Amino acid sequence: MDRSTASARRTETKEIVRHGWNRVSTTYRPEGSETDVFGHSFADHETWLRPFFRLLERGSEVLDLGCGCGVPDSRLLSERFRVTGVDISDVQIERARHLVPNARFLRADMTSVRFAPDAFAGIVCLYSLIHVPLDEQQPLVGRMHRWLRPGGLILVTTGVERYSGIEANWLGSNAKMYWSHADAATYARWLNDAGFVIVRRTTVAEGESGHALFLARKRRDSERVPRI
Repeated sequence: MDRSTASARRTETKEIVRHGWNRVSTTYRPEGSETDVFGHSFADHETWLRPFFRLLERGSEVLDLGCGCGVPDSRLLSERFRVTGVDISDVQIERARHLVPNARFLRADMTSVRFAPDAFAGIVCLYSLIHVPLDEQQPLVGRMHRWLRPGGLILVTTGVERYSGIEANWLGSNAKMYWSHADAATYARWLNDAGFVIVRRTTVAEGESGHALFLARKRRDSERVPRI
């Protein structure tokens, strides 16, 4: 595949993701609901985010990459931190600005957005990296490493097994959705190669399958990172 064809295909899949989330935003996360359509609750997200609350200073800058409608992660994080959320969906960002007014939200492709080095103490990327074309994911992991200050935390959801595909009529919306992900071992290698120390890796069940959840920390020089 030549470069122009590959670029056109990436653009096409990103438009599928953008339009898909525009269509299913309120189906996936109904207004006022304590759970998403797959049953993940506020309590689940609070558990996943707990290391941020324990280890990052109040008022730190935190990035929610693929923030969706801002609920629950941006909302929970904004109670203690200065939050910037990024999402490709127009509808998701519009909802996020309404639902989490004390955070800053950008409608952008996470693979093209840019931030200064060491801009954030923490980055959350839950259920969003897996919608990015696979060949753009490892470079994005590298950029996230640059955006984090030394010792900063990253929490990211990945695939468990390799998969790429498009689902029609996602969540009954008459819209398509695109996923692309490597296996969990590949993500572990990418995180290590970028300069992260993996603190914890768990599996989040979802029906008959699930996702890997990595908590990692940007290495400091000569630092040994403890398990949390």
